[in-house]
Amino acid sequence: MKARHLKQAKEKAQMEVELYRREREQEFQSKQQAATGSQGNLSAEVEQATRRQMQGMQSSQQRNRERVLAQLLGMVCDVRPQVHPNYRIAV
Repeated sequence: MKARHLKQAKEKAQMEVELYRREREQEFQSKQQAATGSQGNLSAEVEQATRRQMQGMQSSQQRNRERVLAQLLGMVCDVRPQVHPNYRIAV
C-alpha cells in the first residue's frame, strides 16, 4: 500500500515537472520568436538603406564620370616645363 502511494506520488511529480517544462519551453519559444522577428525587421531595414545608398552612389558616379575624366586628362596632359627651384648650374 505504501509503495503504491509512493509510486503514484512519483508519477504525479513527474507529470507536474513535464508540464512545467513544456510551459517554460513555450514561453521561451515565444520570446525567441519575438526577438528574432524584430531582428528580421532590422535586417530588412538595413538592407533597404544600403540599397538606397548604393543607388545614390551609382547615379552620382554616372553623372560626374565625364567631368572627372576631363579634369584628370587635363591635369595629366597639361605639361608646363619648369626648372626646379633647387636646381643649380654647376660652373
